[in-house]
Amino acid sequence: MTFNCGSRYAFRPKNATKLRLRLEIMQTRLATLSDGAAIRTVYAPYVENSTYTFEFEVPSIKEVCDRMTRHPRHLWLVAEESAEILGYAYAWPFEEREGYRFTVETSVFVRQDRIGGGVGRALYADLLAALKLKGFTTAVARIALPNLPSERLHEKLGFKKVAHFERIGHKFDRWVDVGYWQCSL
Repeated sequence: MTFNCGSRYAFRPKNATKLRLRLEIMQTRLATLSDGAAIRTVYAPYVENSTYTFEFEVPSIKEVCDRMTRHPRHLWLVAEESAEILGYAYAWPFEEREGYRFTVETSVFVRQDRIGGGVGRALYADLLAALKLKGFTTAVARIALPNLPSERLHEKLGFKKVAHFERIGHKFDRWVDVGYWQCSL
């Protein structure tokens, strides 16, 4: 089954008033293996400089591509503008046991210079719509706390906070809380 997730969003970059007011077209689409290097580039600063992921090493392009193909029923989307990848969102099994087959865990990462410009929201909206069409009923997101932009994004898209684990992750010599958000599709 193929999904056309090609929603188009016109949006103004944050610095448009400094340059010249201009509208650009951003499109979301299914990710392909040829997007692996760009996805890695988007993800790398989160691994290297933040506690938003608990990975310590940036995965290789091969590992990114392996992750993209590991669960064929689940989706990876990218947002692109002028042939540049601005971010990506994806889903994977919430748990491996059969009883969880209608539930997915989701995540979204946006290029650092495009945070707050609607990229994450467009990606997530299309991802959630496509997951619903594929028969999934619930999406769960894990958010390392504090992360107000991510919390707000999830809540705008219908997620509700359902759990808060204190000091559950450890990175950069500090303990990090993690919250779980849930959304019915």
